[in-house]
Amino acid sequence: MRLSEVTYSGAKPIDGYGPGFFRIGGEIYRGPVLILLDDISAWQGYGETGSILASAVELDVLFVGTGAETAHPPAAFRQALESGGIRVEAMASPSACRTYNVLLSEGRRIGAALLPV
Repeated sequence: MRLSEVTYSGAKPIDGYGPGFFRIGGEIYRGPVLILLDDISAWQGYGETGSILASAVELDVLFVGTGAETAHPPAAFRQALESGGIRVEAMASPSACRTYNVLLSEGRRIGAALLPV
């Protein structure tokens, strides 16, 4: 089997996660995190849609990591983003991290809003 090194253009991949933290591009972020293009910041939760919508022209899909288990984001959160042209895909945070990295390596227009496990 031939292995190829994965490269990411611009944005940083999620290197790992654990109880209460994410490691993104080699740096540790504690608590919920929002990754939009090359910007990584603390995420204030489902009430925060403004910064996500501000990136709508450069974003097709937002992966929402709902923690250790898959859960549905509040309808108002989903509706606000979808009406702004952003598709919302909710899944458990470990799955969201893996899916984000795969699509990032393909050069896709994605973001992630992640609750820690």
